[in-house]
Amino acid sequence: MTNKVKDASQIYFSKDHQMVRRAVADFIKKEINPNVDQWEEDEMAPLKEIFKKMGDLGFLGIRYDPKYGGQGLDYWYDLVFLEELGHIKALGLSVAITVQTHMATPAIDEFGSDYLKETYLKAAIAGDMVGAIAVTEAGAGSDVAALQTTAKKDGGDYLINGSKMYITNGTQADFLTLLARTGDEQGYHSFSLFIVPSDLPGVQVSRKLEKLGVHISDTAELFFDNVRVPAKNLIGQEGEGFIYQMKQFQHERFSLLPFACTAAGDIIDMTVDHIRNRIVFGKPLIKRQVLRHRLADWLTEMECLKHLIYHIVSMKQAGLDATKEISMGKLWASQVLMKVADGCLQMYGGLGYMKEMLISRYYRDARGLAIGGGTDEVMREVIVRLQGY
Repeated sequence: MTNKVKDASQIYFSKDHQMVRRAVADFIKKEINPNVDQWEEDEMAPLKEIFKKMGDLGFLGIRYDPKYGGQGLDYWYDLVFLEELGHIKALGLSVAITVQTHMATPAIDEFGSDYLKETYLKAAIAGDMVGAIAVTEAGAGSDVAALQTTAKKDGGDYLINGSKMYITNGTQADFLTLLARTGDEQGYHSFSLFIVPSDLPGVQVSRKLEKLGVHISDTAELFFDNVRVPAKNLIGQEGEGFIYQMKQFQHERFSLLPFACTAAGDIIDMTVDHIRNRIVFGKPLIKRQVLRHRLADWLTEMECLKHLIYHIVSMKQAGLDATKEISMGKLWASQVLMKVADGCLQMYGGLGYMKEMLISRYYRDARGLAIGGGTDEVMREVIVRLQGY
């Protein structure tokens, strides 16, 4: 006689997965959420302090090799971690954490030398170093091949010159995973990926950027003036950096999906609590059919997003290329989160428009998901191209 499944989550997650979930949830409840209002006001979270605590608990290297301090676990454990990040009441901090775990370090793990893994991956997993990904430039965002920052060979080093824009964690980063042009010819084999320590002479944080949302996350413009980087800081082979970065983008884009789905659920739950107690024309707003049907639509869309996410994890576990599905998820997650945040703010009315309200923070933060990590328009182009149209 087979054991009956009491909860749908048991189809996907074991008791061990749920233990990790509870550990992450407990950390967020005790160490993060009580402080996010102050960090939001400061427009910067203390990443060195936060990451060290997370590193000590084993949260920053769930999939990485235990040889370098990782946990060596599978993508389902990674999913649990990412889902729980969505409960952070400031989405900018969720993004800052995934920069460390899913943006600045995957290429080091997959293509880096033992030296780079021992020096930077290990330190990032331990929370001893803060990482950032330095790809975007003022004239090269989603069009990565248009970037102009150069890395020219000079003896046993590379000299890096140029600038990077919109760099998350940029003012606090100890190292940058930086993509630069190493060849003059056209094509994708003219770029290389480097680890650039932020304390090298010539690395300058030009300014901390002011943003519409995600205030808790520091974003910087960086300049590089004849920055001498040792050749041993090259990730993999010269000329293959564009390919490495495209693969790294899939980790980045996927990491945004689970916490976006979780956050949308939290936004709905807190809004329902509000409209249960908000009496208008003698009835609680929750009794209004138009609002109930709106909630039903959002819940259905979120459930579809969740199952696409779980399908992607199954593909990743099987070693399949999930680029198309991740692009679909990135596109859909941004649409759902923005729709939910906008619609729920409307249900709050004038109160929701006040800056100090959490729903207004969610509204501001949600807007960036359709831009960062690849715009919605680029995701659509990737989807149709991979479909062969």
